[in-house]
Amino acid sequence: MAALLGLGMLLAGCDLSRSLGPAGSAAPVGPASEPAARPLSDDSIAARAYYGRIETAARARGQLRTDGGGTDTPFSADDLARNFERIAFFDEFQPVGGQLVARSTESTLHRWQGAVRVDVVFGDSVPLDQRARDRAEIAAYLARLSDLTGLPIRMTGFAPNFSVMILNEDERRGAGPGILDFAPAIAPEALASAVGMKPDTYCTVFSFSAAGSATYARALAVIRGELPDILRLSCIHEEIAQGLGLVNDSPRARPSIFNDNDEFATLTRQDELMLRMLYDRRLSPGMGLSQAAPTVVAIAAELMGGEIIAALP
Repeated sequence: MAALLGLGMLLAGCDLSRSLGPAGSAAPVGPASEPAARPLSDDSIAARAYYGRIETAARARGQLRTDGGGTDTPFSADDLARNFERIAFFDEFQPVGGQLVARSTESTLHRWQGAVRVDVVFGDSVPLDQRARDRAEIAAYLARLSDLTGLPIRMTGFAPNFSVMILNEDERRGAGPGILDFAPAIAPEALASAVGMKPDTYCTVFSFSAAGSATYARALAVIRGELPDILRLSCIHEEIAQGLGLVNDSPRARPSIFNDNDEFATLTRQDELMLRMLYDRRLSPGMGLSQAAPTVVAIAAELMGGEIIAALP
């Protein structure tokens, strides 16, 4: 889930990875100096069992694939262009009556222009071995995203502008102050959706730009710490990529993580191409779909190795 929201003041940096307690206060902690994790609450123990069953059932159905797609998931240049338009030029959620409601609405292209500096915040009951695995997965994924987009993207303790919070139930419920510290202009509906995450929501992300700007300056992802490994990895892949500007989902996108059917858990070949398209210099932040469509078709044809003339309408 992704949402475009206004950005307030920027804040000073924090450490590479931090621990967040039940009250939402963050204390700088380095990986080598982390204390033992706090015991899981009864709610988190129950959540771990619940999401473990969900992952097991999904894998048994052939979902949560990590192969990136294959001969069973072909797509053409036309498919790529259409899917990119739906995912990059439409917002997935809108605030309605104090809540975020799924309502696809046409918008303009949004993306980052400069360095993306990612920190990771762990709830203090997230086990240490899980934190180590998540840090390694995120660091490797950021390097891959940097190659695809051309942006400098890395995990760093210097002035982070993208925070990934991996929190268990108690920490997430109390994370409001920490979220507001990082993103003081977050809309009340967005804050409520992150802190009071519904059981069928595994993770969420919000990207922020200054008023009147289509350039992102900050992003925040919140991921349930109780998720088993593949579901948690799926959230890492989808939410960070959505935080870069692929903000919507489409039931027609296949193979893709930007599809609510959960067929794929990790970035697919088509997703990689959409990230290249998003950061192609022929497109720019603030472009509307009607203006960008001919360029989108041309770029898709190039990436798929087709003839540009034949692909244009």
